[in-house]
Amino acid sequence: MASPVALRAPALDRAAVLRWLRDNGVYAALVLLIAYNAAFTPRFVTLHNLNVQAILDTRIIVVSLGMAMVIGTEGIDLSVGAVMALAGGLLVQFAGLPAVVSILLVLAVGALVGLLNGTLVAVVGVQPIVATLAFLFAGRSLAQLLLEGRNPSIQNDTVLEISAGSVAGVNGLIIAALIPILAMAFVLRRTTFGRRLLAIGDNARASYLSGIPVRRTLILVYVLSAVLAAWAGIMDTASITSANALSSGLNYELFAITAVVVGGTPLTGGRVRILGTVAAAILMQLLRSTLIFHSATDAESQMVTAVVIVAAVYVQRARATS
Repeated sequence: MASPVALRAPALDRAAVLRWLRDNGVYAALVLLIAYNAAFTPRFVTLHNLNVQAILDTRIIVVSLGMAMVIGTEGIDLSVGAVMALAGGLLVQFAGLPAVVSILLVLAVGALVGLLNGTLVAVVGVQPIVATLAFLFAGRSLAQLLLEGRNPSIQNDTVLEISAGSVAGVNGLIIAALIPILAMAFVLRRTTFGRRLLAIGDNARASYLSGIPVRRTLILVYVLSAVLAAWAGIMDTASITSANALSSGLNYELFAITAVVVGGTPLTGGRVRILGTVAAAILMQLLRSTLIFHSATDAESQMVTAVVIVAAVYVQRARATS
């Protein structure tokens, strides 16, 4: 007769596998996809192509960082794509101002949007999905009003340098994404705010009873998410050299949620994986590029993405209940 320890061994092995997949699966998948492309995609391993792939990742990475923070509190922010579109429209309105001033004003407006979202969630008590859904529609509509149905070109050379310039041979958009990555990693690991964020996601009620300023922290999280989305909107506008209220940031809220979930941050909050989120954003973009290069249709690409999302959610759920 098998011993109880022997009977429990398969369950322990399954839990260990799920734990490993949750913690490292995105990195393994990224390495395998890169290896596949290196072997079967012509001209993949070239400096030009790798630079292009990195540039394509930049905006979604920046948006995903903010989304990861929000999901870490067991929330959601559906307004990030609209904030990106609004940022482009505002850049056009502030065209007569010095570039630094116009960028700061755009980021300030993004902060105001986050303040509104955070207040609705933390003070009024509106569910995050409802509170941010409102600005998903309002923000893009406001951008269309600002642009009056046009797609004007950006004339400010300093703004355009974000995408056209480089530092030590590294494209400006990559630098513009690296700065938030390092900043968010520092905030999460080294600041009281980061620890409070994770505590709230783990148990908001217990955090409140322990003296953590739950409302203020939640508001700051949504402000941070909106500021990062505004920065991504500035990057996107600089990249395409024009403002487009209809296409800028379109579906980025879904892309960001996908990157966060695939990267290992649970939807139940209490944990944020910055490096995993970055790796997942790169993985999803590279997967899409690979499928397109190998003649897959857009519908097939979306189906593969859906399978990846379901697998990531399954791993999280199975690990949580094991």
